Amino acid sequence: MMQPPLEQLTANLDSKYTLVVAAAKRARRLLDEGAEDEPGRPKPVTQALREIALGQLTYERLKTGVK
Repeated sequence: MMQPPLEQLTANLDSKYTLVVAAAKRARRLLDEGAEDEPGRPKPVTQALREIALGQLTYERLKTGVK
């Protein structure tokens, strides 16, 4: 079972696509900060999803749509 639930994750974002992109970008930043080297810490993607679910991660949409 995925933690946190998808409904909780998408409540803070406008689409599943935005969720995937935001989580991937945050996970990469966590890796750059050395998150993988710490034992007992959740994996970067898990940590990114938790931050999104808690509303700690914000995003700004640069384009309104694709033509």
